[in-house]
Amino acid sequence: MLKRISVEQLTLGMYLKEFCGSWMEHPFWRSSFVITDPQDIASIRASSIREVWIDCAKGLDLAPGESVVSVAESEAQVDEELASAAEAVQQIQRVPTTVEFDRAAKIIAKSKQAVTLMFEEARMGKAVDADGARRLVAEISDSVSRNAGALISLARLKTADDYTYMHSVAVGALMIALARQLGLDEQQTRSAGIAGLLHDLGKAAMPIDVLNKPGKLTDAEFATIKTHPAEGHRMLLQGSGSDEMALDVVLHHHEKTDGSGYPKGLLDREISLFAKMGAVCDVYDAITSNRPYKAGWDPAESLRKMAEWSKGHFDPVVFQAFVKSIGIYPIGSLVLLSCGRLGVVTEQSEKSLLSPQVKVFFSTRSKTRLLPEIVDLARTGCREKIVSREDPAKWNFADLNEIWSGQPTSNR
Repeated sequence: MLKRISVEQLTLGMYLKEFCGSWMEHPFWRSSFVITDPQDIASIRASSIREVWIDCAKGLDLAPGESVVSVAESEAQVDEELASAAEAVQQIQRVPTTVEFDRAAKIIAKSKQAVTLMFEEARMGKAVDADGARRLVAEISDSVSRNAGALISLARLKTADDYTYMHSVAVGALMIALARQLGLDEQQTRSAGIAGLLHDLGKAAMPIDVLNKPGKLTDAEFATIKTHPAEGHRMLLQGSGSDEMALDVVLHHHEKTDGSGYPKGLLDREISLFAKMGAVCDVYDAITSNRPYKAGWDPAESLRKMAEWSKGHFDPVVFQAFVKSIGIYPIGSLVLLSCGRLGVVTEQSEKSLLSPQVKVFFSTRSKTRLLPEIVDLARTGCREKIVSREDPAKWNFADLNEIWSGQPTSNR
């Protein structure tokens, strides 16, 4: 039997089934476990969570005579009640990127913590908690609904040291945005997010020195890394409630439409839509991120490179939808305007992919910094337009990411 109780009634030995509240409100990445540490109870009580569900069949029950908030006979009843409560308090509305940045930064920080723990548990041979992944993806999905560019662009600002974990978060968000662009339903969209989050799970089984090697891999090392899709697939199968789309994407996100990918060398028609989505999202985040052996490319330049590779590598329909989902000039792209000013893209336009909002801050004519100013290229009467994408390395603006994100580089 499942009982909804106050957090003040929690005791050691109880099986905590579910928190009554947002995933962001409690200090754990998973929600189903036996409470064995007094500190866990203290952490729960110190959070904003006031009630939880316990499973009396898997842990200790309340003492006789203690009151309960409610009782459920099945997990389905609990899920239904929590879904109803979430729907009642949350109406997702689109907000500007600048408004979503702070919340997105918090989601990213908690997501990184969750994915890090997930990989560590997988490395120790523990089964993957699919339910925990679903809750994480729900928060990411809601952020993408409010503003697709905020979390996606911030997730790109990972360091080489936390690449493996933050890459998973970024690909999860990119998959959600792409799924919506392709018109997939909400269940498929959430599954796409889970698939993106777990796509590199197999890297938990890779030797750390090979995974983080700063130089080029030897043939033997690359052969080892190429086993990570199969390893990740095996790990997912060991857990309960594995998502079918996640299993597919984990195994096949390195396949290419011309058959030159791995691990199976599948041809275009043999690769699922979801694995094709995973391939595009995986590559985009990889090439825009700082790695141990190279600095990340500018977002707009990365799309140009991917367009060159698209024949034989990516499905053209999926790639075109991906570009529409993040913009021809994604947030963070350095661009030159027709007036001779440099700016960085801060917001996509609903009117045209070629007319985003740009924060201008530098004059190429006078070679001087300007007071930052937002220019909406889609605004009626605006005569400015983008004439070229620019290479950030050429201009060497140390604070470029801070200019568009408002987030101190030291915090990323």
